[in-house]
Amino acid sequence: MVLIDQTKKEKELSTLPNIEESSRIIKSEIGEWTSIGPNNRIVESSFGDYTYTMEDVTVNYTEIGKFSSIASHVCINPVQHPMDRVTQHHLTYRKAAYRFAENDDEALFDWRRSHRVKIGHDVWVGHGAIIMKGVEIGTGAVVGSGAIVTKNVEPYTIVVGSPARPIKRRFSEEVANKLLEIAWWDWSREKLEEHFEELNDVDAFLKRHG
Repeated sequence: MVLIDQTKKEKELSTLPNIEESSRIIKSEIGEWTSIGPNNRIVESSFGDYTYTMEDVTVNYTEIGKFSSIASHVCINPVQHPMDRVTQHHLTYRKAAYRFAENDDEALFDWRRSHRVKIGHDVWVGHGAIIMKGVEIGTGAVVGSGAIVTKNVEPYTIVVGSPARPIKRRFSEEVANKLLEIAWWDWSREKLEEHFEELNDVDAFLKRHG
């Protein structure tokens, strides 16, 4: 038996986004210290500083805050087909590709754009989760693996299941409110470096900054 180890050394990040070549980014804004994994498709969305994605992630018409973690095979804001038409097939709105008209049905695309998803700071979205159109997920929340999120999620709340439902809070309401007030995600790089070790100890962090 032969031991095989294809572990790759992680790329050192910088203020320039690190985007895998196999990913496609369309009309989107990507912040500093970010990392976009392989085989991502990101459409008309924004990523705050330090947010990252793993492989095979789809993000449409979404605003994601800073320091958020998006696991593999997540789909955020899946596009919807027009169920009220005779056919749901996209030939009725991607008309040009099928040579039914010179222009596409821009009204439908505008409707999709108007129902954006908003994800706060320091949010963890687990493997294979789906976040549906128009949902807002509060800062510090956790979306469990495989969850289908159809309703808004409060800050620092953990949701699981299909449809997703709250099962517990990460912290007490008092602690969560203090963290929201401190808003450490808006600190400068210099301040983060100065207080970096404190990020591992909630009590010590709040004692100093709360």
